[in-house]
Amino acid sequence: MAEPLTCDVALVGAGPAGMMAALTAADHGLRVTVVDEQRRPGGQIFRQRPPEFPHQPWTPPAGYPWASSLLERAESATDIDWRFQTTALGVVHEERDDGILLATTGPGGSALLRARRLVIATGAFDMPVPVPGWTLPGVMMAGAVQTLLKSQQVLAAERLVLAGSHPLLLLVADQLRSAGADVAEVALARGLPTPREALGSLGAVPGHLSLLGDSARAVARLVAGGVRISPRTVVTAAHGHRHVEAVSLTQVDRQWRGVGQARRVEADALVLGYGFQPSAELARQAGCAMRWDSPAGGWVVAHDDRMATDVPGVYAAGEPVGVSGAEMARSQGRLAGLGVVSDLTGHNVDVELEEADRSARRARRFARVVQRMFAPQREALADLAGSDTVVCRCELVSRGAIEQVLDANPGMSTANAVKLECRSGMGPCQGRYCETTVGTLVAGRTGRPVAQVGHFTAHFPIKPVPLSVLGELDGDVTSGACAHRHHRAEGSQESGE
Repeated sequence: MAEPLTCDVALVGAGPAGMMAALTAADHGLRVTVVDEQRRPGGQIFRQRPPEFPHQPWTPPAGYPWASSLLERAESATDIDWRFQTTALGVVHEERDDGILLATTGPGGSALLRARRLVIATGAFDMPVPVPGWTLPGVMMAGAVQTLLKSQQVLAAERLVLAGSHPLLLLVADQLRSAGADVAEVALARGLPTPREALGSLGAVPGHLSLLGDSARAVARLVAGGVRISPRTVVTAAHGHRHVEAVSLTQVDRQWRGVGQARRVEADALVLGYGFQPSAELARQAGCAMRWDSPAGGWVVAHDDRMATDVPGVYAAGEPVGVSGAEMARSQGRLAGLGVVSDLTGHNVDVELEEADRSARRARRFARVVQRMFAPQREALADLAGSDTVVCRCELVSRGAIEQVLDANPGMSTANAVKLECRSGMGPCQGRYCETTVGTLVAGRTGRPVAQVGHFTAHFPIKPVPLSVLGELDGDVTSGACAHRHHRAEGSQESGE
């Protein structure tokens, strides 16, 4: 195999954080390579249509007037090595200390990319919430439904029920209805904002009026169109034989616990939108310390004020350090890019750093309000799964099986221990679907906070790939080199597992 390629900065993720970090580093003369699984830059929130749709102009989401110029800058930046349709498999840990070795696979085959610094800007994914029937065809996450609509102009179904707690759910419902879908109902787990909540959010309003206005207009259009919006309501089951045919909705109290009889609503799709979780598997596999922040999405990457992690040479920005929205991701991307520039070149970038800090502080005020108002009630959501409800979809492990393991092992107190005993989290997704539920169940059983229960360990490769892909890489990738820091990664958890 050819010698690993070389660059100053390797960036994983081409969303707002990744694009901004890449452009910042390139503007200061650094050689930058960006790895992203999509065909074009933008990430999920600024997802562009495929080039096969040339006559469909892209319009940025309301509230982000800077999105178009950022995308234009990225797509015209010929001094950046953009590697689209490429997956980062993980960091290869070596004894030598001459950079960071990132394993990737893409259209040109597998490659080892050696970089002096690594920036992780891998975004987030929809928070999974197991309910009876959630493995039926027709149960989808809000992000997936929106992706189909935005990038392919495809409706996921004709008649849909949307259920969750995140404000994105209302925007998706409005987009679906505008595209011709029959939105039967939108069930929101939380109630309408209280006067106290509204008063407490006033400090975050400046600079975000257009975003708030767009949300308000979406709700107005839904109500005017006859769409039922039900506050303090959760979905408790999806029904059907070969696909979704109906869902059960139940009224809940402030803690999201059921207080009434379930009612049945006919639909051919159920869209779940309870929020997002950081896509931090690459950071975990690289050995970065994590911390628990439930309102920010759960397990997030710890970092300093320049977005550097505790692993030398590794930075993180955007949703992996806490789900905070595109405005915050852009600011953190710039901070990470400037941090790398200062680290590698010694250039004085203090003025730019101060400006980026101010931007991040403004974005953080708004993000914290959203996080506080729409934080998930994780214990109540975990209890929606019945004993025979599949929690780990990869290994078909039910909630009942997990509870049997806990019953048989009273001293078991970490998520990783449960994983080793019953295989929950050992499938291709490495726990993306089940980790939060397993952690919540262990915490509830042991009386320990989730921060002490810990998270699953991420292993190489962090994404499922054919064995032939691994065969194309150097022998070190499939040998003990990639496990060099596994103990460090596990030790960085507060669980101590």
